[in-house]
Amino acid sequence: MGQSLDVAVIGGGAAGFFAAISCKTHNPLANVTIYEKSDKLLAKVKVSGGGRCNVTHACFAISQLSKFYPRGEKQLKKAFAYFNTNDTVKWFESRGVQLKTEEDNRMFPITDNSQTIINCLMREAEKLGIIIQQHQTLIAIDKNANGFKLTFRDASINVDKIIIASGGSPKKEGFDWLEKLGHVIESPVPSLFTFNMPKESVKALMGVSVDKVSVRVLGTGLKSEGPLLITHWGMSGPAILKLSAWGARILSDLNYTFKIQVNWLGSLNEDEARSVLRNEINLHPKRKVVNAEFTQLPNRLYLFLLAKLGINPDITLDELGRKNQNRLLNILLNNEYEVEGKTTFKEEFVTCGGVSLSNVSIDTMESKVCPGMYFAGEVLDIDGVTGGFNFQAAWTTGFIAGKLLSNQLA
Repeated sequence: MGQSLDVAVIGGGAAGFFAAISCKTHNPLANVTIYEKSDKLLAKVKVSGGGRCNVTHACFAISQLSKFYPRGEKQLKKAFAYFNTNDTVKWFESRGVQLKTEEDNRMFPITDNSQTIINCLMREAEKLGIIIQQHQTLIAIDKNANGFKLTFRDASINVDKIIIASGGSPKKEGFDWLEKLGHVIESPVPSLFTFNMPKESVKALMGVSVDKVSVRVLGTGLKSEGPLLITHWGMSGPAILKLSAWGARILSDLNYTFKIQVNWLGSLNEDEARSVLRNEINLHPKRKVVNAEFTQLPNRLYLFLLAKLGINPDITLDELGRKNQNRLLNILLNNEYEVEGKTTFKEEFVTCGGVSLSNVSIDTMESKVCPGMYFAGEVLDIDGVTGGFNFQAAWTTGFIAGKLLSNQLA
């Protein structure tokens, strides 16, 4: 039997709810209260995945799973031993929420409705007797001999333990209250965003997507592969979003002004592409250039690139000539675009930065500088690429903070 302790969870998002549920599940005698500053609970869960909620990702090997995190890879590899994607699927399914895996391995509830996930978490919290208080803006935390004094806008309370699941902040000042308690704060910068290209005419092709391209940021070592989507702002899709995550700090330092080079043929190099083109010319010399199959690109994009080169799409392949063959291969493999600015990816605002992982014991999520305080979710300097990885980090860190905190209560 454990003793009854008062536990405050700051933040009513995915990590906060999961931490509260974990704590109460593993120690039913703990009095657990979630304090949310706004009038909305689980707001990101609601909007994620276009309102479908990308719960997690169908990557079930811990060594592979951790590689999807630009910040926190090493620490999460350890944390996933306690709670990983397998556990997430089992947790929701054991509570009546079936998940499905899509072609790109993102996992959603079979209802395709984020409200299914929200209802599950709310039901679980209610069943366990977790108290939820909204419109509670935390003003200050003071450590004392017995725990913590929490000062809200309208009242002060004393608690024994506290789990911080307050989410990310676009500015470092948003973490001042944690820095005052002795924590090192890694400066936050956006981590998932699309590339704006105000000067580029390619925007006229908005809606066109290519299944596999290779993109590099010139002047850096940043490179990624995957689907690319042309938007009315510039470019998006997994290939771009991965670059934005892995290059979050580098691109911030460049003030989001840089050049990218797109290989529209994905992983094909020049020799391979030249061989495929020559083979088609030899087999189908009288085929029109516009009908050439060697690129397998969407027609609108292919015509756009031909127009950029001034190549008549109606000439035959054997009329291309060596010079135009070289020019065509060059634009397909090394197409450059100027990026000037960014747009946050949908409503799923993600930052890198937050409480330094050097300040946290990953086995318990307890602060090394402020005993009795635990962390979960985006308040930590952990972030993943798009695809359900940020929610998985929330479930994992929330589970550990709650579970191991409650073990200490016993």
